[in-house]
Amino acid sequence: MTDVPDRPGVAAPPPLFYGVGFLVGLLLERLVPSELWHVLPVPTLGGGVMLAGLALVLWAGATFARHRTPVAPYRASTTIVETGPYRFTRNPIYLGMLLFYLGGVAWAGRLGPLVMLPLVILALQPLVIAREERYLLAKFGERYQRYRERVRRWI
Repeated sequence: MTDVPDRPGVAAPPPLFYGVGFLVGLLLERLVPSELWHVLPVPTLGGGVMLAGLALVLWAGATFARHRTPVAPYRASTTIVETGPYRFTRNPIYLGMLLFYLGGVAWAGRLGPLVMLPLVILALQPLVIAREERYLLAKFGERYQRYRERVRRWI
């Protein structure tokens, strides 16, 4: 009998990836300042996108709570959630965080964090999402595979 833990084994909490990326982007601004003020209606657009991202995260979290499965990706899943925003995307929380991040870019009016976003996504994919998907496939098998075939990862 093996002593394999019942959790995905993500490298770090996903908000940390987004937060670190945004902060590094702001630090890049010290080296190469930029402004988006002349390109976008920054505060209004940014605030609206941030609210949309937060709403998606809260909706996804509430959906998990209704199904009595933990939101935290370092805890054991109890079921595959296929309702609410999970009908449209397998990762609505990460998508909500992405929207919040993009809204923060617009609200701050700086390009540095936007430059870091592809690196955030490139790190999130193998260190969080791929690990979660392997875990869910191993734990729920065919049910998760059918869900994965039916619903896209992002949108």
